[in-house]
Amino acid sequence: MALRSDLVFGPTWLLPGVVVLLLIPTVISHQLGRYHLNRALGIVITTLITLALIGSLFLLVAGLPSHRQTAGQLLVSAISLWLTNILVFALWYWRLDAGGPHARDRRTKHDEGAFLFPQMTMSSEVKRATGQQTWSPTFVDYLFVAFNTSTAFSPTDTPALTRWAKVLMMVQSVVSLGVLVLLASRAVNIF
Repeated sequence: MALRSDLVFGPTWLLPGVVVLLLIPTVISHQLGRYHLNRALGIVITTLITLALIGSLFLLVAGLPSHRQTAGQLLVSAISLWLTNILVFALWYWRLDAGGPHARDRRTKHDEGAFLFPQMTMSSEVKRATGQQTWSPTFVDYLFVAFNTSTAFSPTDTPALTRWAKVLMMVQSVVSLGVLVLLASRAVNIF
């Protein structure tokens, strides 16, 4: 018996509707300078999207034995889950590292955090020569970490230093591996 997504997530509009509804006070709190509220709302939104991602992967795997999806539909679903995995975990890293984006922006330089970016290991002379004395990671840096974690199942040039970052990277790798195993098993018709 296949699980129906509407029984798990409700109507298809429910999750996007809740996320959009939560985005309104998130944007307003940022504009008003209420950064603690903005951070809390952002974490709630990211948690909801993460749970939906994991639930979607579970539903896709649970539905495989029924062979209701064509190979093309399965490929589109897997690619969507993989890309969502990258974006969701980039959001987590961006939101949580070194106090979040607002806290990082208030500092003159980024020299501590949950990730050891290559720029953090440069000497003062190299930073001055490359114009990176005040370097701080942006969303693109965390997107790069998330992409590498989903692709290589490990950090490439940016190791995780804290336990929470290591746990999130493990969860991200498991989701990515789940998508890969899903495609491979369907390709050899195990299910």
